[in-house]
Amino acid sequence: MPDTLKQTLWFDPATCLIGGAWTAPASGRTLDLVNPSDGSVICQIARGGAEDVDAAVAAAQAARDGAWGRMTALERGRCLTRLGQLVTERVDDLAALEAMDVGKPLSQARADAVALARYCEFYGGAADKVMGETIPYLDGYTVYTLREPHGVTGHIVPWNYPMQIIGRSIGAALAMGNACVLKPAEEACLTALAFAHLAEEAGFPPGALNVVPGLGAEAGAALSGHPGLQHISFTGSVPTGALVQAAAARNVVPVTLELGGKSPQLVFDDADLDAALPFLVNAGIQNAGQTCSASSRILVQRGVYDTVRQRMAEAYGALTVGPAAEDLKLGPLISARQKEIVGGFLAKGGDLTVAAEGVIVPHAPASGAYVKPTLFADVPPDHVLAKDEIFGPVQVLIPFETEAEAIAIANGTDYGLVASVWTGNGARQMRLAKALRSGQVFINNYGAGGGVELPFGGTGKSGHGREKGFEALYGFSQLKTVAAFHG
Repeated sequence: MPDTLKQTLWFDPATCLIGGAWTAPASGRTLDLVNPSDGSVICQIARGGAEDVDAAVAAAQAARDGAWGRMTALERGRCLTRLGQLVTERVDDLAALEAMDVGKPLSQARADAVALARYCEFYGGAADKVMGETIPYLDGYTVYTLREPHGVTGHIVPWNYPMQIIGRSIGAALAMGNACVLKPAEEACLTALAFAHLAEEAGFPPGALNVVPGLGAEAGAALSGHPGLQHISFTGSVPTGALVQAAAARNVVPVTLELGGKSPQLVFDDADLDAALPFLVNAGIQNAGQTCSASSRILVQRGVYDTVRQRMAEAYGALTVGPAAEDLKLGPLISARQKEIVGGFLAKGGDLTVAAEGVIVPHAPASGAYVKPTLFADVPPDHVLAKDEIFGPVQVLIPFETEAEAIAIANGTDYGLVASVWTGNGARQMRLAKALRSGQVFINNYGAGGGVELPFGGTGKSGHGREKGFEALYGFSQLKTVAAFHG
């Protein structure tokens, strides 16, 4: 283990948390965790399997039947609030782990740690504010509804934003009183383990949160098909999401899926380009483009197309890529495998015009997973780069003439996660907000600063169900109707 990591790591990364005990996986096997900035091995993590998942689910059920299930909503909220405070105290440590683990620049990793604390604070405050309702009914009846936890929930979290996705998924589930089993991505799980240690310190009883690292095909498959779960939350690729949903269906378990995206930004002739430009670029290259909601398609009306192309090309020319610790605009991709995938897409763009590229700093280790951010111009809407999710720092510029054409292009993929509209025309803003098939539509902005309070999810192959905000609390609960006859 590198000396720099020893200074930040305050736990054994080769363990699972099951029922309040940190133990080696039943198999005794481990996995190498690789630093994408230089290809070195950071440490070993536990290679959990079906036996560990069985034990974790049993521990979660015991917590639901015991101390965690007896806690009031107020007490659960206080645990989450304390957890948020502990995360805030360790923001720099968590950011260092995430930067090393995922490869994202330090400032971006720190923003993720701050967001994790905010999720804990939000759901801590919301825990005792989820209410049912009374329903007017027949004479002699009083009818009301209750919001109750599902019970034991499974959470399969990807490698691109571990802290943020843990916050919005685990935070909401715990706030509702579910007991959780978390399977972090094998490529990046250090902050998941750190979070679990902080949860213990915050006072969560044993079994309320359990963590089983391991391979998706082993621990992930065992969790998604486990008969002891009552709900599953998955964020990741469309093919894996389909497998998770199929496994859950065998047990008739509901699933929240947040999958891929091919999110467009629509720029009209009357747009404020000075305001739009930072969003047009940053929304596509943040976290090296490894973001489900990345804006990989920029649709531009002909009247401003040349201007937008020139200004985006200038911005791309100033982009630098390098090791996470240097805190440049972009870090490496998560792995050599992901670099190979993105390189394959870039090769498919050989028939297109490259408007601009960023620069990999000369001293970046050759063993790191670096790719140049690339902007393609004049891309046909049906080209593979305009339709398929790349998950790398690649954006395409697509010209359009009319509003109707822009809507058709924007809706012309299998995905529907995020869209943005840049125009000063208020009527057009409203028309586009309704017409775009997307879980979120932003007007003259993109992402709204993260928006812990804002429901998030997709349509089509971007998934179903909603995370973040109060909608996540509803998703992690089930509605019970009580009809009392009293004459």
